[in-house]
Amino acid sequence: MTLQLRVYVPPHPLIQHWLGIARDAQTPSVLFKTAMTELGRWLTYEAVREWLPTVETTVQTPLAECPATFVDPEAPLVVVPILRAGLALLEGAQTVLPLASTYHLGLVRDEKTLEPSCYLNKLPKQFKVQTRVLIADPMLATGGSIMAAMAELTSRGIEPELVRIISVVAAPPALQRLSVTYPGLNVYTATIDEGLNSVGYIVPGLGDAGDRAFGT
Repeated sequence: MTLQLRVYVPPHPLIQHWLGIARDAQTPSVLFKTAMTELGRWLTYEAVREWLPTVETTVQTPLAECPATFVDPEAPLVVVPILRAGLALLEGAQTVLPLASTYHLGLVRDEKTLEPSCYLNKLPKQFKVQTRVLIADPMLATGGSIMAAMAELTSRGIEPELVRIISVVAAPPALQRLSVTYPGLNVYTATIDEGLNSVGYIVPGLGDAGDRAFGT
């Protein structure tokens, strides 16, 4: 079976509501950060649907025994926020996946070449087999950062088919690069914008997510 990149734009009213707040240039930093937290929460909720492994058992209610389904606590699950903007999505993602391990990956883009460089890598040398990974990267623009993140993960044993990406805004260049190299990926984004400007920013986008979230 031929693999193909799947990009989902969930038609959830709360996702669209918080996206509108995040896009507004008049939104203050504290509210922008709240919007990103909420987007992290609802995008993660959508991304893990039918993705988390479960176990079947029984529980005793106050009245009778009945079947029950639980998320498998033995299945390895990891969240990787792409610093620093990914931290703004992390808090929301953790409310959905409180037991997931978190590994930070810091990438910064050269504003002239638009190529990323790594300044922090807390990934383990090797992940357990069948580890599921949720990557939090608010802006998929040129694709440089997400491609670098995927290269680091796959070199440590992660299977692309077990990776899900959440982003707030995605642009065609990044999605095209992912589809060529990692066609088995699933991307969950609040919106897909028309393209990039001359300095690699998504248009209309929402500006620099890291700067706006942290007020710097």
